[in-house]
Amino acid sequence: MIIVEDTIRIPPNKFGDNLSKVALDELRMRYEGAVNEELGYVIAVTEITVEPRGRIVPGDGATYHKVKFTIVTYNPMLQELAEGEVVEVEDFGAFVRIGPIDTLLHVSQVIDDFVTCDERQGILIARESRRTLKQGDLVRARITAVSFARGGSSGKIGITMRQPFLGKLEWIEEDVKRTQERVRKEAKATTSVS
Repeated sequence: MIIVEDTIRIPPNKFGDNLSKVALDELRMRYEGAVNEELGYVIAVTEITVEPRGRIVPGDGATYHKVKFTIVTYNPMLQELAEGEVVEVEDFGAFVRIGPIDTLLHVSQVIDDFVTCDERQGILIARESRRTLKQGDLVRARITAVSFARGGSSGKIGITMRQPFLGKLEWIEEDVKRTQERVRKEAKATTSVS
C-alpha cells in the first residue's frame, strides 16, 4: 500500500455530486490497472481525502482539487519467490497467475528435464521424471525477469522453477520427503558404523 498525492480534475457536470465519490471515480479511472516501474501494478485506489476548495484554470470550467489517497499495488522484484496457479498451458510453456498478473514460465524453466507439451490434454510432461504440469496446478517459482512497457498498461514477468524446492507444490513435497528419508538413512548408517 502506497500513499499518493495528486491533483484531480472535477468536470462541471459533476459539481452537484458528492466530491469524494467523483474524485474516487476519477482516480480509479486514472490509476487502477496502470503499470509502471515506480508503482508496479496498481490494483486498487482506497482511502481518499479531497481538498474541498479547488482551483479554477482560465479556459477550463472544471475545478482542480488536491487529493491524498492510498493505492494497493504489486511490484514484483527480481529473485522474489512467489506462489501461483497455472492458468494456461501452451507448447512454449505456461502462464502462471501470481497475484493480479499472469507470468510466463518458459518450457525450458519448468523442470531440470526435457519437457514436451501434449496439446490435446493441455499438459507439459517431463521426459525422465514423468512429472506433469497442467491448468489449475499450484506452483512456487522465482521471478527472473521484470519489464514494464512504456505507456503504463502492461508489463512482462518471467519465472523459473528450475531450482531446488521450486516447482509444482506436489513435486516440492515429494522432494522434501525423499530428502528427509535420505538423511534418516545416512544418519542410521553413520550410527551403526560407530
